[in-house]
Amino acid sequence: MIILFDLDGTLIDSTEAILESFSVAFKTFGAYIPDDEQIKAEIGHPLDVMFSTLGVEDVHVEAHVQAYKMHYRKISCAKTVLLPDAREAVELASQHAVLGVVTTKTAKYSIELLEHMGLMTYFDVLVGREDVEYPKPHPEPILKALAKLQSDQNKYWMIGDTPMDILAAKAANINSVAVTCGYADETLLLEHTDNVSKTALEAVKFITLQ
Repeated sequence: MIILFDLDGTLIDSTEAILESFSVAFKTFGAYIPDDEQIKAEIGHPLDVMFSTLGVEDVHVEAHVQAYKMHYRKISCAKTVLLPDAREAVELASQHAVLGVVTTKTAKYSIELLEHMGLMTYFDVLVGREDVEYPKPHPEPILKALAKLQSDQNKYWMIGDTPMDILAAKAANINSVAVTCGYADETLLLEHTDNVSKTALEAVKFITLQ
């Protein structure tokens, strides 16, 4: 079995670091700063898409992204925490499956965070934004992770907290479980899958019973 995890909102809570980095990026260029709820509603999308959706003109998006990344890297480890039962979820999953991470976050920062939290050794692959041309909900990130694992297993699962995770799994023709510990509410998630759990640990327990 292979289990792929999303990162933000599924295993980790980096909301404070994300919001602070967006604030710094907007302030750097003297732009209007969206409120926190507007920003949180876009988490899970690539940074360039988020800034564009939040009103930054296309010509200025890349500069905002770089300002964000510069600040985020300084604070990410200190201002990111594991979600409840996330460590237990990974430990349990590792007893039943080969594990990977498929995230829209930059792979470099994702690896640093997971190493800081002592979890990176559980994962055989990590696919981040810079590893693919098309991020979730396109299937490319999931398909790339599966290709890197080169497994002959026939049970594949994706655990994530947004419709993009579920849509990517469907497009890649693998199973999925949505979790409500992240950035999308249960009502929205149920529009895309019947498999909804409260936490990653609950999702892993569900998967092991299938």
